[in-house]
Amino acid sequence: MTRQDDGIGLPASLEAAWGRRERPSKGPKPGLSLERIVEAAVHIAGSEGLAAVSMARVAHELGASTMSLYRYVAAKDELLSLMVDAAVGAPPPATAPDEGWRAGLARWAWGYHARLREHPWGLRVPISGPPITPNQVAWLEDGLWSLRDTGLSEEDKASVVLVISGYVRSEGTLTADLSAAHPSPDDVMSGYPQLLAALTDAQHFPAIHAVLAAGVFDTADHPDKEFAFGLERILDGIDALIRAAR
Repeated sequence: MTRQDDGIGLPASLEAAWGRRERPSKGPKPGLSLERIVEAAVHIAGSEGLAAVSMARVAHELGASTMSLYRYVAAKDELLSLMVDAAVGAPPPATAPDEGWRAGLARWAWGYHARLREHPWGLRVPISGPPITPNQVAWLEDGLWSLRDTGLSEEDKASVVLVISGYVRSEGTLTADLSAAHPSPDDVMSGYPQLLAALTDAQHFPAIHAVLAAGVFDTADHPDKEFAFGLERILDGIDALIRAAR
């Protein structure tokens, strides 16, 4: 059973991550800590994949018994939450003291995008609720703070951060899936124009043949180009929302 704090209802491991609970000082493995457990789990996920992460595997990595880990983390889902929190880290700092909302959200999105690209296994951890771990909450705060002078309602600010977060995760998942299936971006599109041309005709698929004639599918765009295009369109929409609010 997951241990709960009587005050706010967080598992003990998350309480410890927030510094609200004393860490176990004694145990069967001297030197074992929550930080070392999470670090070892992140290493396993990065080198062997998320499926390789288990309490037993992490314990073996640390040279400890599986039961000793449960003094720090009561369940695997807690460990996964802490792993993702460690992987995303703290949000990148503002580029300038007077950073505007658009620059702030772009920094936020590109920063989150970079962390997920570095740790693509984090995209495979199911989202079970709103952010509650320290770094994830720091990202939420940073996104909301970027919108402080926009005149948007607090509800709209939260919705904007949710939209951008969803976009970053969606693009990150697509890139990770394609990267896992193909050695290079160009391999993704290899033979695709010829296949489309063979399967369709200009009379029934005029829009597709216009794209084929323009050579759009001849080579793959760099993933960053597609990410930048989508992000800019989202920011354009937010700009329209802010103008309407004012």
